[in-house]
Amino acid sequence: MKLPRLLRVFGLLALACAALARAADTRPNFVFIYADDQRYDALSVVQQEQGEKGRYPWFKTPHMDRIAAEGVRFRNAFVTLALCAPSRAAFLTGRYNHLNGVIDNYTPFPVDNVTHASVLRAAGYATAYIGKWHMGTQSGQRPGFSYSASYVGQGKYFDGPFEIDGVSTPTKGWVDDVATDYALDFIKRQPRDKPFSLVLGFKTPHVPLDPPPRAKERFTGEEWHLVPSMHDRAIYRDPPAANAAPNAKRATPINYFRCVSAIDDNVGRVLALLDELGLTENTLIVYSSDNGYLHGEHSLGDKRCAYDESIRIPLVARFPKRFPKGKVIDEMVLNLDLAPTYLDLAGVKIPAEMQGRSMVPLATAKPGARPEWRRAFFYEYFLEKQYPQTPTVFAVRTDTAKLVKYPGRDDWTELFDLKADPYEMKNLARDPAHAALLKHLEAQFTREQAAVAFRVPEGAGAK
Repeated sequence: MKLPRLLRVFGLLALACAALARAADTRPNFVFIYADDQRYDALSVVQQEQGEKGRYPWFKTPHMDRIAAEGVRFRNAFVTLALCAPSRAAFLTGRYNHLNGVIDNYTPFPVDNVTHASVLRAAGYATAYIGKWHMGTQSGQRPGFSYSASYVGQGKYFDGPFEIDGVSTPTKGWVDDVATDYALDFIKRQPRDKPFSLVLGFKTPHVPLDPPPRAKERFTGEEWHLVPSMHDRAIYRDPPAANAAPNAKRATPINYFRCVSAIDDNVGRVLALLDELGLTENTLIVYSSDNGYLHGEHSLGDKRCAYDESIRIPLVARFPKRFPKGKVIDEMVLNLDLAPTYLDLAGVKIPAEMQGRSMVPLATAKPGARPEWRRAFFYEYFLEKQYPQTPTVFAVRTDTAKLVKYPGRDDWTELFDLKADPYEMKNLARDPAHAALLKHLEAQFTREQAAVAFRVPEGAGAK
């Protein structure tokens, strides 16, 4: 080959490589941060919106609020199974838990699952999982990720070991500060010609609620506001004894909010680094939680059940390159929708087995436009023998009503008109005046079950 021609070939190759590098630069980075047990209204932006109805008007989360102010907030975000490990698996796979293999807190995540991380990694992304994984006692490098700095099970609030790519490593400090340190280091190490996808899982605010020293005095003396459902009782719980004291309490679980406030500090650290490195414009950052949490509603704590305080989560997302500022979205989105959203924005084909939907059309819709979207979703929870207080429960929720079923206990069936009864206190299932609503929801329940290929998974209720 003659030299001029050879030079032209090399020149073309160089141009092609440069073009590929520029193409890689245009693909967004992804940062997903999520808490453990943060209820949907444990955000100060929500408390401000609720006004007199807000339970915690004194609570402040300025950095989570910043994401909402500079991006979009999904008012009606839900999980399809309100429990730590199953919801984390759903975020990863975009699939219901009866299909993705994680139906309880004791099952390792199947390593052959297709996830947003495995698909993005195959497409050239650097992928990292940092912090709480919580799939049983699963150890080792996290499946689908090119880097992981995580720990086994619940970990420890202070000075617990992390596994760095599967190798146990001692650490010092508050667990979510340590996880954030690893996350910041990962971001700093990424070359600018290659996109990355980072998941940062916080332990907070899971019990035993041990905040770092800097947050131990925050909100001292503050009290929560009562809501009507605190005088209610879940249909599957025995009624209290006649001489029992009233359930409703005004004292605040203050360490819960101290812990959330402390992880908000860490959200601020991530935002500051993205700003410093010039990555803000082309990075989608999403903040959410693996499930909600009850603070006395229906005389309950914890999650698992189908009441809204259990299944509803915070969800805010900022992507300056594509998403408008300060947009509030009312359509019902699910934890299943995260993975398809990532792949949509990355220009990668969404695997057929993913059951969620990309949220991009909702986030980018012009004012007044309402994209076609789901009007109902199916909810599932399978009894855990180690936590028998909550029975197996299935439900269908629409934007205006909810039908809840407990297998083998037709007498516990619940029907709520969410517009008239947002606290889910008036069960209409046996009210003849609402027979038409019951029939409609029964049909919706059947349709949604079929749509998600529902089946009772093997081993349900065995652990």
